[in-house]
Amino acid sequence: MANVAKKVSWSGRDRDDDEDGRAGETTPLLNGTGPGAAGSGRQLTPSSFLRIGQLSNVDLNEDIHELETEVPRQRPNEIPHNEKLLSLKYESLDYDNSENQLFLEEERRINHAAFRTVEIKRWVICAMIGILTGLVACFIDIVVENLAGLKYRVVKDNIDKFTAKGGLSFSLLLWATLNASVVMVGSLIVAFIEPVAAGSGIPQIKCYLNGVKIPHVVRLKTLVIKVCGVILSVVGGLAVGKEGPMIHSGSVIAAGISQGRSTSLKRDFKIFEYFRRDTEKRDFVSAGAAAGVSAAFGAPVGGVLFSLEEGASFWNQFLTWRIFFASMISTFTLNSVLSVYHGNAWDLSSPGLINFGRFDSEKMGYTIQEIPIFIFMGVVGGILGALFNALNYWLTMFRIRYIHRPCLQVVEAMLVAAVTATVGFVMIYCSRDCQPIQGSSVAYPLQLFCADGEYNSMATAFFNTPEKSVVNLFHDPPGSYNPMTLGMFTLMYFFLACWTYGLTVSAGVFIPSLLIGAAWGRLFGISLSYLTKGSIWADPGKYALMGAAAQLGGIVRMTLSLTVIMMEATGNVTYGFPIMLVLMTAKIVGDYFVEGLYDMHIQLQSVPFLHWEAPVTSHSLTAREVMSTPVTCLRRIERVGTVVDILSDTSSNHNGFPVVESNPNTTQVAGLRGLILRSQLIVLLKHKVFVERANLSLVQRRLKLKDFRDAYPRFPPIQSIHVSQDERECMIDLSEFMNPSPYTVPQEASLPRVFKLFRALGLRHLVVVDNRNEVVGMVTRKDLARYRLGKEGLEELSLAQT
Repeated sequence: MANVAKKVSWSGRDRDDDEDGRAGETTPLLNGTGPGAAGSGRQLTPSSFLRIGQLSNVDLNEDIHELETEVPRQRPNEIPHNEKLLSLKYESLDYDNSENQLFLEEERRINHAAFRTVEIKRWVICAMIGILTGLVACFIDIVVENLAGLKYRVVKDNIDKFTAKGGLSFSLLLWATLNASVVMVGSLIVAFIEPVAAGSGIPQIKCYLNGVKIPHVVRLKTLVIKVCGVILSVVGGLAVGKEGPMIHSGSVIAAGISQGRSTSLKRDFKIFEYFRRDTEKRDFVSAGAAAGVSAAFGAPVGGVLFSLEEGASFWNQFLTWRIFFASMISTFTLNSVLSVYHGNAWDLSSPGLINFGRFDSEKMGYTIQEIPIFIFMGVVGGILGALFNALNYWLTMFRIRYIHRPCLQVVEAMLVAAVTATVGFVMIYCSRDCQPIQGSSVAYPLQLFCADGEYNSMATAFFNTPEKSVVNLFHDPPGSYNPMTLGMFTLMYFFLACWTYGLTVSAGVFIPSLLIGAAWGRLFGISLSYLTKGSIWADPGKYALMGAAAQLGGIVRMTLSLTVIMMEATGNVTYGFPIMLVLMTAKIVGDYFVEGLYDMHIQLQSVPFLHWEAPVTSHSLTAREVMSTPVTCLRRIERVGTVVDILSDTSSNHNGFPVVESNPNTTQVAGLRGLILRSQLIVLLKHKVFVERANLSLVQRRLKLKDFRDAYPRFPPIQSIHVSQDERECMIDLSEFMNPSPYTVPQEASLPRVFKLFRALGLRHLVVVDNRNEVVGMVTRKDLARYRLGKEGLEELSLAQT
């Protein structure tokens, strides 16, 4: 198998032209064709279990640096892509603590007071996550407000000037050029510096919390590019929101703070060293995601529920309190800073980046006869959401196949920005929907061909940031919009938003979805008031809210958290039940057609994502049929040369090795004694923890747990560790470093049982043993993720090297 490129991106392409090929080998393409592709089926023979050989389908190490001379290879024009694949480039995270002697000794030394200190540190970290996430949200909000305001003022003055004397095509050119140039900068930094910062980041964080290591996903560089990218995307007038990326930003902040150091800046503050392992980091990342939602919508409870429903695969009650604390601090920080910025320091009236404004519950109650109407709106939202996802699916497939060069991705982003401006301008130009300026709250009223004292109502939707447009659709008085205006806006914005999601820019899908839904919901409300001769209950603003919920629910399929987010963002509990009803209906209807948008993008990237349960029809499969075999085992006292050779073997970048007790003179594999990780072996070799064969009675150099934590999370590649010829003959005793009690299953265990054990405990390796406790195979994440329920029943995915 060819080695995976050192830097891989979420967008399905390798970073450098010359990193895909090694001398004499070609990397198989995405459909698994080519000499190195792993097949989907495996022939198992009893003798193959006992061979000490190479494990077939296991995690590939992202940090292996290729030392041989690489042959530059022409990048293909088309990358064949098939969604029934599982990529071998993604590693798993270790959510199971290695309970070796060092770990147990440290835990025994910690007394009750020290545990209290650790718990206090956890709360301090959560407070810091909340404060920093709130400050990042403030920064994004203030910069977007000023830059977008400047852009719209310049374009408005230009349009007003040319409306009087003719030549509006210059205004169109100015608007399109401004948009395209701003988006070009935003797309350049993402495409060329950090591709994982593209999109909203929610699918990537979902994968991280599920236990998949997405390269670079929680790096400081990713945060900087994400924040700058989202500012430029929103200012560039794309159909995007700044709320989704806040979730990714919060997660990166959490991952950084909890480690007490920055590996990117090479700074170690020597604090929070106890938390330098995947298990602890995961819990803080789920708190960061919740703090991001809380800052975006001013919804601390919604943030906790989002983290529970969409993010965290592992949960406990103590975590709930800490996450709620981080969310609360986050929204409070944002509120305080924005209140000071807006000049009313004591009035905490800006809880989130978007505030839907208060709905007057006296005027806007609902009656029993409206419940079937709400259900019908949920059905419409589910169908439109499924259509959005299906269109975006085919578009993403096209992008993976053809638009995989960074320069092409930047050109596409600029094209979308220019088209968005052009569509907006043409719609405003053709619209004859004029409304009186008196008493309206339009930020940038465009008069165009309207009479004096009037403004073009299409401009309130297009000539504004999406957040402001949503609030206008919710709260503008009845009669502010012509039905034709809303219909045309919905149609155009639907396709623009669908085209925009998946571009190489940092952008969220929350606000565009709400805007599409608010537009057709308001249209629905206007139609109802026509039909019912202007009944008081048919208020367009109320239906705009329901439409927004239905559309967003139909696209992302969130129910619990979205209900609470909508209730907290509107400050109104009255609509709790109708929103629940609409969201449940939208989810049920949407799920009938296609998956939710985030799950779909995870699947398109061939990520080995483990769902809550094994496929329902998989009881016929056993561990013997699922496991990878043969397994590379190590002896408890092993030759250093053997360890180095196994770790250096690029054809099988295993990350876990069963440790067995066996006689060096025989090839017979003996009983399982423990499990040791690649990262642990590398630290042992780096610190030269071994003795000469003649002096086995000598004591090896003692290592502390701190030595392993200092190397986390970027362990050096084996090629960077020099071992002399004499040292290769030394012996290394793995007893105190291996995990002496790894989880094992018998080979007759059914797939659902293996899946439940693996998924619930967050394992990375599960050793399969026979009735004599001898190792016969190993189950890793990819062995389980390969099986999924398709249209014709249980499917087995192929493994590909991309």
